[in-house]
Amino acid sequence: MPDEDELRQFARAFRELSEWAHRDAPRGDVEVVRVLRDHLGESGVEPSVVTRTLPPFEHVNLQVALDAWSAADGRRVRVEGVSLPANWGPVDLQQLLHGDGLPPVRLTAPALVDLPSGPGRTRACLRTALLLVEDDALGRVALFLREPTPNRGEPELVVEVAGLPTAQAQELLAELDRLRLQHNVYRGQVIELAQGPYGFTVAFPELPPTERADVVLPEAVLRRVERHALDVARRRDDLRAAGQHLKRGLLLYGPPGTGKTHTTRYLVQHLPGTTALMLSGRSLHLVGAVTALARELQPSAVVLEDVDLVAEDRGFGPGPSPVLFELLDAMDGAASDADLLFLLTTNRADLLEPALAARPGRVDVAVEIGLPDEEARRRLFAVYTRGVPLEAADEDVDDVVARSEGVTASFMKELVRRAVLEALADDPAAPLRVVTGEHLHRALDDLLDTGQEVTRALLGVPADQSAPPGPAAGAARPGRFSGHAVVTRAARYPG
Repeated sequence: MPDEDELRQFARAFRELSEWAHRDAPRGDVEVVRVLRDHLGESGVEPSVVTRTLPPFEHVNLQVALDAWSAADGRRVRVEGVSLPANWGPVDLQQLLHGDGLPPVRLTAPALVDLPSGPGRTRACLRTALLLVEDDALGRVALFLREPTPNRGEPELVVEVAGLPTAQAQELLAELDRLRLQHNVYRGQVIELAQGPYGFTVAFPELPPTERADVVLPEAVLRRVERHALDVARRRDDLRAAGQHLKRGLLLYGPPGTGKTHTTRYLVQHLPGTTALMLSGRSLHLVGAVTALARELQPSAVVLEDVDLVAEDRGFGPGPSPVLFELLDAMDGAASDADLLFLLTTNRADLLEPALAARPGRVDVAVEIGLPDEEARRRLFAVYTRGVPLEAADEDVDDVVARSEGVTASFMKELVRRAVLEALADDPAAPLRVVTGEHLHRALDDLLDTGQEVTRALLGVPADQSAPPGPAAGAARPGRFSGHAVVTRAARYPG
């Protein structure tokens, strides 16, 4: 094994080799420095570089703002792409101006990334680029845009300005902010933010149309939800005139599969003139930046699904979740007169209750979305069989509804799907003709079979380990055991 002196000599030789390679490699950065200095002049290089960072989901809005700003009368913009080595860290405009510590940087044709800009629409956005500006009023200016690169340690979007005194550079960035807000592609849309392999992604989901009749909840429960979410939005002017706040928090809680997500889809589609920003899973970490965006675009709704997952996220140590506190801070930071709805869903209200109780006022109303009763199961069955050629006797439907006691809305949806599969299996070569009571019973028998405990759990139904096994698979009706037998105190099931 080499001794310490040999290791030190090797390290010194390796450093010298690296410095030589960097010094004598073809210097693409010379061109960058020359182009910038030729454009700005020596006096234009002297002022400080002013930098603004933005959340990654603002990339498309910044491009819209730059396009509008560049098109102004008396302004001419030349765009140069900037190519960096794949494994190099971020390079800023100050380095490009002076050539200090640069990797081999080259000017290229601008690289573009196609980003969603509306339902079914995209916009080509600059990735890493120099904008060399000649302005009749401002003179010569350089802007440097850097896309978010989490793998290089720069998760945010960066725009830098050189060639102007600090105050003028700040005014330019403020003008871009105004244009971002004026032309914001998210305004009035339903936006979904998710964690992608290289950072967060933004989508404009095409939600299936959901009407009030599609939301199967007890009338009193649904009215309570509507009153807090929709009625406030419809009467916002009257409430403001009466000196009442518009910011509100609504928590929907209950076992998995009972319709919480379905209810949120109904609400966001019926909020008049509202921008809906939907987060779930790892994207909940963006709640602070998203709430700031929601304030800009109000009236807005911030939908936070499965917030119990955040409550259990302890990071690298014990104690309460920092993300949960960031959520509560974001809710608290919005002014009381801001027209914001925070709509939270959870399977585990018990995990959130201590934090919410310790900081009252964040959630105004908590509504339980429980397991469907017999009437609700009958309505769910009617909703899910709307497009199904169903020919089943009332007695068969009554029996299926009765035997499915204690199941979830997700279970009822899967039951109908399996009944259709049973009907198709009768004649695999023929199109679907009719779904009968026999198909319904076979599908329900299969779902209630002892071998389907995991399936039932995935549909939100806790399996009863003490339930008696049914007859062998394939046995004729009557069914194997009642739905009531496969749940254990479902009303108390915590999720």
